Amino acid sequence: MNKAMKEAIRGKGPLRALGAMSGTSLDGVDAAVIETDGHVITSFGETAYRPYSEAEQAVLRAALGQWSGPEVEKAAALTDAVHAEILSQFGNIDLVGFHGQTLAHAPRHQGTLQVGDGGRLAETLGVPVVWDFRSDDVRMGGEGAPLAPFYHFACARWIGATGPLGFLNLGGVGNLTWVDPRKPGPEVPGALLAFDTGPANAPINDLVQTRLGQACDMDGALAAKGRVETGALELFLAEPYFTRMPPKSLDRNDFSEMIELVSELDDADAAATLTGMSAAGVLQGIEHCPAPPERLLVTGGGRKNPVMMEMLRAALDCPVEPVEAAGLDGDMLEAQAFGFLAVRVARGMATSCAATTGVRALVGGGIVSSPATVT
Repeated sequence: MNKAMKEAIRGKGPLRALGAMSGTSLDGVDAAVIETDGHVITSFGETAYRPYSEAEQAVLRAALGQWSGPEVEKAAALTDAVHAEILSQFGNIDLVGFHGQTLAHAPRHQGTLQVGDGGRLAETLGVPVVWDFRSDDVRMGGEGAPLAPFYHFACARWIGATGPLGFLNLGGVGNLTWVDPRKPGPEVPGALLAFDTGPANAPINDLVQTRLGQACDMDGALAAKGRVETGALELFLAEPYFTRMPPKSLDRNDFSEMIELVSELDDADAAATLTGMSAAGVLQGIEHCPAPPERLLVTGGGRKNPVMMEMLRAALDCPVEPVEAAGLDGDMLEAQAFGFLAVRVARGMATSCAATTGVRALVGGGIVSSPATVT
């Protein structure tokens, strides 16, 4: 890394950061440019999406829940190759935020595992790469997730919010960030509360993949034809996770038994019931918020499921809207978040706190890998 690049990164002005996210829904890699100084959003830049093929999804799926072994090695190699492919399309970038692919997450036991080699990616791209965002948080007693809340605080400021609001990400797992934008910063007590609400799209995707060979319940079409089995829903909500106080987090497969609860239902009723379970987890989570959100902005693939969104609207007193209603990009919000967090890590700022992950002290988690040469 040359002197000019070092000075720009260590300075105070905005940087062009390229963030990448490959989530537990296993649909593909999102990449997005954000211009920021690590405090405020200056502007949004280019975006790209690289879907995984069915064969690539099978490689990643085979490694889920594993901590080592040949399947993990194959998933790591695939993660590196696909990210290098999509991120090399971007130019004029100061640094990259590389989340990698989560294969296992058990912060109270083994830890957390996101495969992907940021050092190798830095050499490929010729710019610094910030990666391994979660491990430091877990080592300091945190859940290691969710990590987008500090970015959500910046988004709340960017859209001009004046009261408490919620950001709900419905990916493979659901997570909720409650934000009070009136506080001076995200690390200030009372500014944030964040936690995983429960499973979101993962069990629905697994159901339709197993039964119908489809990647997802597109537009909630299958769930719309069915009805929610209340007995299965009650068993789901009896799980102790929902009464645990946040912060708290989940692995993608922590609620894999959901599939068993709907195993005797037909396809439509099973999809409707799993969708109802995901929505019910969110409703339980809202009860933990310090004050009712004035607005709930939904990001991730779940916002495109009309059945899921209608279930939330019917049960909540506040508007439930896709983040596009506030001028944000729900497909790219998490990728942007890791670009934003990369700038914070590179400049020695915190990326999580007690209210977001339960970590014992403010922590700026991540490794900064610089290329040996810049082309």
